[in-house]
Amino acid sequence: MVAIEVSAEYGYCLLVAVFSIFMLVWKSYNVGKARKQFNVLYPTMYHKSNDHFNCYQRAHQNTLENYPQFLTLLLLGGLYNPIVSAVGGAVWCTGRIVYALGYYTGEPKNRSKGVFSYFGLFAMLYCTVRLATSLLGWF
Repeated sequence: MVAIEVSAEYGYCLLVAVFSIFMLVWKSYNVGKARKQFNVLYPTMYHKSNDHFNCYQRAHQNTLENYPQFLTLLLLGGLYNPIVSAVGGAVWCTGRIVYALGYYTGEPKNRSKGVFSYFGLFAMLYCTVRLATSLLGWF
């Protein structure tokens, strides 16, 4: 049996998790505004001919698709190194905001400005792998 001690710095990971919820709410709000702006009524998920609205919807949906992996890596990686994991999580969230702002222009290629979010993801992934290998006694 291995005991895991949670350091006080783990609180940073929890704050980043809370920040990520505000980021998701912001994206949801923007999709709602875009629905009114482009007259896309519920339950229509994607508009057949309005790609600008679809960019708003896709920016939000893509983040939701990646959110479980983000939370898993943030919270587990934070048990190994909460500072690196929290910084990685903040970078990921910031990258997702930049990604959305690029997408909101209506030019999908502009979403690539948020590609730096992967640096945050890889930092959290590293911390999670190190947690696993240390629990297994490999390193």
